[in-house]
Amino acid sequence: MFHVNHPEPGAEIHHRDPFTTPEHERSPARRLRGRLAAPVTLWTAGSPSAGREGHTAGSPSAGREGHTAGSPSAGREGWSAPIAGLTVASTMVADGDPPRLLGVLDGESDLWAAIDELGRFAVAPLGPAHRQLADRFAGLMPAPGGLFKGMDWQHTAYGPVLPEVTGWAGCRVDDVRPCGWGLLVQATIESVTVSDGDDPGPLIHYRGRYRVLAGTR
Repeated sequence: MFHVNHPEPGAEIHHRDPFTTPEHERSPARRLRGRLAAPVTLWTAGSPSAGREGHTAGSPSAGREGHTAGSPSAGREGWSAPIAGLTVASTMVADGDPPRLLGVLDGESDLWAAIDELGRFAVAPLGPAHRQLADRFAGLMPAPGGLFKGMDWQHTAYGPVLPEVTGWAGCRVDDVRPCGWGLLVQATIESVTVSDGDDPGPLIHYRGRYRVLAGTR
């Protein structure tokens, strides 16, 4: 869970997440994890014509045989397959040929249900301007009409992507295994887009709060 930490007046809905475990009750490992600064990313899955049959032109082969569709997220108007998103602060990219991406997800999340059904997903790093978006997809802010409603999205074969992000990756799942309380997802990066525009710097999660790098917004 992410702490809501907005700099603009009136944007903070509560000082602390009321459902989070107080720090003195957290395990030493969790407290150590909180001291490891992590980039905040948005993982999404689903496309207007995604699924095992009739996938989007130019997309990879869709889905994996023998997998059952999970519960789709709310706010999927006009989408013919599960669509979901989740704020994730456990993303790592390993360069290579091919490059790989790893992350730890909640196995009970709508995002994992969609990825399990489709076999692919999109990942984008978020910036300082995306604090409220990160809270929304982390379940800390209300999302009337669904998580994706009210925003412009670029529809890709891997999942919806915000046009203003500085880059994103389209990934195909290779391996999934239990890891701690979550699922360790390992994927091959099949597509990478990096913007040549201004880079506002990353949004970082550190000790329960959002941070930005010195010299960035």
